[in-house]
Amino acid sequence: DVQLQASGGGLVQAGGSLRLSCAASGLTFDDYTIGWFRQAPGKEREAVSCISRSDGSTYYADSVKGRFTVSSDNAKNTVYLQMISLKPEDTAVYYCAVSLRSAMSPVQSQYRYWGQGTLVTVSS
Repeated sequence: DVQLQASGGGLVQAGGSLRLSCAASGLTFDDYTIGWFRQAPGKEREAVSCISRSDGSTYYADSVKGRFTVSSDNAKNTVYLQMISLKPEDTAVYYCAVSLRSAMSPVQSQYRYWGQGTLVTVSS
């Protein structure tokens, strides 16, 4: 079975930082695309960032550009989302997901495996 474990969420004050991790078991990230998505209360899930392990290309939603950085550690089969200058509007459950396509895309329907989510709460 493929399992994705997202971790690193928590409560932080506005302006603070967090680093989320996404570790996989039963699957090696290889040349796939790994995405981070979030769902705030009462809102639809949205793409935050993704990274193609094939060519290293990345995507960031406009709302997080310049504040969030996605990276991967091949040896640990883990992808990270470093978040700085957090804002209350970043409060959401953050999910990592894997697309078996090498081409990067923020389209959720292209992601096959999903983690359980980790809650990020940013207080004002």
